[in-house]
Amino acid sequence: MTEATLTRSVPEILAPGRLFIGGEWVDAASGETFEVIDPARAEVLTEVAEAGVEDVDRAVRAARDAFEGGEWREMSPRARGRLLWKLAERLEERKDEIARVETLNNGKPLFESGIDVAMTIQTFEYYAGWTTKIEGETIPVSVPFQFNYTLREPIGVVGAIVPWNFPLNLASWKVAPALAAGCTVVLKPATETPLTALLLADVAAEVGLPPGVLNVVPGRGSTAGEAVVAHPGVDKIAFTGSTEVGQRIATVAARTVKRVSLELGGKSPNIVFADAELPSAAKGALAGIFYGKGEVCAAGSRLLVESSAHEQLVGMVAEGADRLKVGDPFEKGTRIGAIVSKRQMESVLGYIEKGVEEGARVVAGGGRADIGPGYFVQPTVFDDVTSEMTIAREEIFGPVLATLTFEDVDDAIEQANDTMYGLAAAVWTSDVKKAHYVASRLKAGTVWINTYNLYDPASPFGGYKQSGYGRELGGQALDQYTQLKSVWVNLR
Repeated sequence: MTEATLTRSVPEILAPGRLFIGGEWVDAASGETFEVIDPARAEVLTEVAEAGVEDVDRAVRAARDAFEGGEWREMSPRARGRLLWKLAERLEERKDEIARVETLNNGKPLFESGIDVAMTIQTFEYYAGWTTKIEGETIPVSVPFQFNYTLREPIGVVGAIVPWNFPLNLASWKVAPALAAGCTVVLKPATETPLTALLLADVAAEVGLPPGVLNVVPGRGSTAGEAVVAHPGVDKIAFTGSTEVGQRIATVAARTVKRVSLELGGKSPNIVFADAELPSAAKGALAGIFYGKGEVCAAGSRLLVESSAHEQLVGMVAEGADRLKVGDPFEKGTRIGAIVSKRQMESVLGYIEKGVEEGARVVAGGGRADIGPGYFVQPTVFDDVTSEMTIAREEIFGPVLATLTFEDVDDAIEQANDTMYGLAAAVWTSDVKKAHYVASRLKAGTVWINTYNLYDPASPFGGYKQSGYGRELGGQALDQYTQLKSVWVNLR
């Protein structure tokens, strides 16, 4: 077997992949499977068991049993933290294998998968430290001779539903704080990219996570995903994905009044003032839209440039886009890998066509990259975009940048906020007062100043408006996985 063949083969435990329920690898009750594709070659990687309603019910029951009684409930916070730290250590030991599988399954360049795995490890390490710091308070109530205190308790069984763009990393954003809080988890990965979620289950079993604490049920959103959301045994849903699906989840979850946090779509503005350091802003614009092939909820897909600097900056960005290497995600130097699926590639190409039809001007890229049978799209930059155009309003989720012009600070803020989304934004300027003023006026959950795409497990992340509600990461994420109990004690 050649080195190339080894690189593109999946680990034995994933050939075929099975469901992970109650600490055991099991087939779907129906016996059904689905194919998992290598988007860079348009080839089948492996098959994975397809969870249905019955399998989700088994997983929820296993999670409920693990939560209500036995080892997990009785485990001390310190012991729970040690397990999370061990899980992080084992991920570190297997990081090369996991990054390779992520690239195989998602199509992103290998170096990007390495960054994803590194942050996954950091996230588990960070929340391992939180297990002993989830505390209540004593409250000086005004009622005489009464002692009042609060307890912060785990919410219960968590249904975590994650997308295909950062399959393992976004799973860790939910699984790590949920486990730190003492919850149990049913994880439903995206149908396109289930493989690293199954490797996470394998690592959890290796380090001794009790059976039922983490369950992984790959399957279709319309069956397995809906079953997780609707199940009365699930206490909280944590979802990352499209706004349309988030709306559906909120509706279904309301029937059982379960807690929900949603991290949804974005059409994030990247605002460049004429007084910015333009070469740095151009690099930031490229990173903001082309990292992750543009398949990023917080991608800086709208580049707003002050009119006096517009021509110069757009020239820099277009030139930089043309230099980005599109190709095999395992090849050194590749910066744009394969779009995750044929369906997504066709969607992105459809938006490019729509941009041209509506009068925008292509200044870089503009079509499919001719690289074998895989799903490759050229990094594309549009200029002469107006705010009513489709490419300026809808989330494309691909390597496509729409460039608009503004005249002054108020115009920049108005255009930036002229969207139903509010996930992220960026401001580029050498004027510190202007930077903070604009940041305060932007309706976005994250604002970067003179940078883009920085994340840390300690910093909360989430959206305004139709980009969702609730926060992931940071100590704030633990609020999503705990509930507060007030206890009164009569002292007389």
